[in-house]
Amino acid sequence: MAWRLDPVRRLRGQVRVPGDKSISHRMAMLSAIAEGETVIEGYSESADCVATLSCLRQLGVRIQAIPGGVRVGGAGKQGLRHSPTTLDAANSGTTIRLLAGILAGQPFETQITGDASLRRRPMRRIIEPLRRMGATISAVDDNLAPLVIRGGPLRGITQAASVASAQVKSCLLLAGLFAEGETTVIEAIPTRDHTERLLGAFGVPVVVTETTRTVSGGYRLQSPGRLRAPGDFSSAAFLLAAGLMVEPSALTIEGVGLNPTRTGMLTALQQSGTEIVVANARLEGGEPVGDLWVDATMARPTRPLRLEGALTANAIDEIPILAVLGARFAGLSVADAGELRVKESDRLALMVHNLRAMGVEVEEHPDGLTIPGGQRFRGAAIETAGDHRIAMAFAVAALTAEGPTTIDDAACVRVSFPDFFTVLERLQR
Repeated sequence: MAWRLDPVRRLRGQVRVPGDKSISHRMAMLSAIAEGETVIEGYSESADCVATLSCLRQLGVRIQAIPGGVRVGGAGKQGLRHSPTTLDAANSGTTIRLLAGILAGQPFETQITGDASLRRRPMRRIIEPLRRMGATISAVDDNLAPLVIRGGPLRGITQAASVASAQVKSCLLLAGLFAEGETTVIEAIPTRDHTERLLGAFGVPVVVTETTRTVSGGYRLQSPGRLRAPGDFSSAAFLLAAGLMVEPSALTIEGVGLNPTRTGMLTALQQSGTEIVVANARLEGGEPVGDLWVDATMARPTRPLRLEGALTANAIDEIPILAVLGARFAGLSVADAGELRVKESDRLALMVHNLRAMGVEVEEHPDGLTIPGGQRFRGAAIETAGDHRIAMAFAVAALTAEGPTTIDDAACVRVSFPDFFTVLERLQR
């Protein structure tokens, strides 16, 4: 489904974004292997999180949709059942990688796959350490889905993360719940810590140092009864950027998760001289939450956006929209972002292709981009390759472009923000 966007004069209003995808996945998986029933309020309705629920149901977990969330009947660590059919993670890397850690500890064989995009994404990064723990796993070219996982008795290991990836870390910590002894993940660059926070909520202590995360096997997970997923920061990022791009604007994005391992975009913007107001800051379910506010009186970027190392890892999902902001304002330079080449698409290549289609000068590097600032966008036909973050980033660029812009696959936003285009239209009124 193609979608046409025309430049707009203003944006204003209050909005809530979908529940955090990353947190929703983890809440559902931990609730499934816990003892007792868990109500998850604000569970993400994204296609990715729906895929997680579908896989868990196939494994025998009782899940009921309720107003504003889901109810999960915990099966306990040993209560999952063999699925006679292949689990389908759809387009969700989080689903397949994290669930692989749980499946590695089960006394049965499971096959799990995904769509064409997911079947191109690298899995060796979890396969090799899970094998070291004692699981038997086969894959296409020893790297790609479908994965066939035969669980069994696991032993704890110490593993240095091969890439800065919260998915890899979380996979191994979840496998560690079923292992004898301790499982330690060493991270040179810290990644999002939702799994560690949630494990504590389910009664499993996680030993955290500056560079390591350690769990011990043998703990039984106890349901906390009720959890709430905060608004997804990665979804809010597109609306925040739209408020900065379109003047005059007056936007409030309510109830956004502000976990410091997820808000690298805010750090980069603040370093560039941008003023962002965070109001009503609070803790919900162990996660920091607040309202983001942007209006026409606030300072826009006056210095180039610069991302490398830990800041790149912290803002990895927001780099497409930061590229749009950098081109419009004071420029952008990104390094250490090679992981973007193996996301739902080669995001670096797609950003370059579409920015140039919109008349923007950009230099591509193996692991990043350099974009001069002060550039204008012209309307263009945008190729998304089915990537939701590319679609939303260039929809925001279209708001200030000269002439109409067409997004070739608007439906792909269902992966994370199903109502994105509807919300964008409502804010224009």
